[in-house]
Amino acid sequence: MQRFAQSFNLDSMNRPDNAVVAFFGAYVGPFFDIVYGPERTSVILALYVVILLDWITGIAAARREEAYSSEYGVSGIFRTIFLLAFPALGNVLDHAFGTPGLLFYAVTFGLIYHTYISLTANAARAGWSKYIPQAVLKYVTAEIKAKADRAAGKKGGV
Repeated sequence: MQRFAQSFNLDSMNRPDNAVVAFFGAYVGPFFDIVYGPERTSVILALYVVILLDWITGIAAARREEAYSSEYGVSGIFRTIFLLAFPALGNVLDHAFGTPGLLFYAVTFGLIYHTYISLTANAARAGWSKYIPQAVLKYVTAEIKAKADRAAGKKGGV
């Protein structure tokens, strides 16, 4: 135990960047509980992850198809803000109507599902379909076609 205590140096933790990150965590943690409700972190984290993956796969698909449009990208920021705020509205309405998470979970799981379909279609359009099971690709065929048609209309956009 003494060997561990000697190798553990608190000086490496006593840095301004650690204090900033700790303050950020102390601020953001309770914010999530207030906005989304307590003990819902894992569901919100799942939503954040599928949104992040949708952004990544969407950018990769747009680059591959040379259909990137900065206007479409900027509107994506507003879509993302909406996607992150909508579950908070569900939480507020749950409190207003006295429903125990019914609206929050319905909205959040619906958004996770919809975004998962979008990111899967984007991944296929990006050329990553070999990593996606054929049954899943078949399931999202309509979304892949809709995205390809929309991209065809944006080709060469600014």
